[in-house]
Amino acid sequence: MFRIPTPLSCLALLALWLPGSAPAAEPALSSVPALDISRYAGQWHEIAHLPNRFQEDCAGEITATYTLRAAGHLGVRNACLGKDGHRIVADGEARPVAGQPGQLQVRFAPGWLSWLPWVWADYWVIDLDPDYTWAVVGEPGRDYFWILSREPTMDRTLFEAIKLRAGQLGYDLSDLVVSAPLR
Repeated sequence: MFRIPTPLSCLALLALWLPGSAPAAEPALSSVPALDISRYAGQWHEIAHLPNRFQEDCAGEITATYTLRAAGHLGVRNACLGKDGHRIVADGEARPVAGQPGQLQVRFAPGWLSWLPWVWADYWVIDLDPDYTWAVVGEPGRDYFWILSREPTMDRTLFEAIKLRAGQLGYDLSDLVVSAPLR
């Protein structure tokens, strides 16, 4: 026979279902405190990334090239060698976030759609070599992550140190795709 649960029995079941302690909060993600857009401009080689839908067809030779535009904006050209052997290119724009030097927003939608807020995505430089030889890009949700280098390869020790710092920032890098050779 089915019995209607009492409030006390509901509380007892709820107590059994709830975890013993609250999950640890991720540390707040912040961007670098200073970013010189003119030094950041130029070509970067992707060393690694978290899997994402817009890179599914890339097989290697992944680059991001940034060109200076007016008002602190950057032209963005992402390119890679596709799995079919052809070059894949996506052109976009990055704009600074007012008062947040290491934070940009990027869009790859046509320019005439730039007035729509949802065509812009967060692009935060979260770690950066003082000489601008490597950079780490992410966003507050920690769903996207890239390690970039001015050279097409990276020292393995440096790569592991960057990964360690990213893990301390709350990134789960268990699915990290290494897209360039390490030395």
